[in-house]
Amino acid sequence: MPAVPAVTALPEAVRSRFRARVSGDPSGVPDWVRDIARVGEGPGWFEPDGVVWWVHGDLATLVGGVTALLGQAAHPLALAGVRQHSAYLADPWARLAGTARWLVVTTFGSAELAEREAARVRARHAVVRGTDAAGRPYSAADPTLLRWVHLAFTDAFLAAQQAVGRPPRARFGRRWADTYVAEWARSARALGAGDLPATEAELAAALAEYRPALEPVPGELRAFLTAPPGLGPAEQVFYRGLAGAAELLVSPVVAASAGVPGRGRGVVRLPVTRAQLRALQLVLGPRSPSEEAARWRLGLGPAPAWARAAS
Repeated sequence: MPAVPAVTALPEAVRSRFRARVSGDPSGVPDWVRDIARVGEGPGWFEPDGVVWWVHGDLATLVGGVTALLGQAAHPLALAGVRQHSAYLADPWARLAGTARWLVVTTFGSAELAEREAARVRARHAVVRGTDAAGRPYSAADPTLLRWVHLAFTDAFLAAQQAVGRPPRARFGRRWADTYVAEWARSARALGAGDLPATEAELAAALAEYRPALEPVPGELRAFLTAPPGLGPAEQVFYRGLAGAAELLVSPVVAASAGVPGRGRGVVRLPVTRAQLRALQLVLGPRSPSEEAARWRLGLGPAPAWARAAS
């Protein structure tokens, strides 16, 4: 497993770079992370230390994020919106930071902050509209398209957690996956999506409904997701492990369109990725800056380093 030593030897400078890359801020703690600690009081949309906190606080999200992008891109109208209204090829890390913001603010923020973030995203969606190369109209605010993006996202993050994430806590019970699907649907309803699944089985059935609408993911996008620009040598080694695992976790509904093996193939590679993530967790610490901020707001943990420095 050559990737594991490369990760465990990461110096502090590279650890800081990781935080900065995924957050889009040189400090690794942008204002929207600090707002998780400062805006509102009490729990937010999801139970503290509950299933959604557990899934979204796990480094398996690094794999699930790539899986989700492969799945979402199989819908031609979703892909058209990204291509025509973002600079993901020129600055992929800015788009990553934007997605991370929505995920962590709605997961860990207060209800007030989550509602504010949902309003921000709805406003952005309102101007993302046009026609794809085949002349078909699309709108990011279309409930059907929002539903697809949510389904692909939920399926990917759930699959990643099950395959390479930390074991579930005993108190979640054996049907914790159903709990995740049902609870995370709240985020999509806040953006205007409807008819959302509440169990893992319903999620699979809902994805299958979209099969006739899916088209092959362009080869250049698959190559981009496999090896995005701007990575250093150690990051390249680590990212290859993530991307390889992500391809093995794509839903069977989407795998052929995405041009990847899909779920249930090549699972012998997944333990290597799991070891990579465990090693990275040792380097980064047990919790993300976002979860630390939430725990401080709720009186469940100490002040984050940035808050102590400011006082």
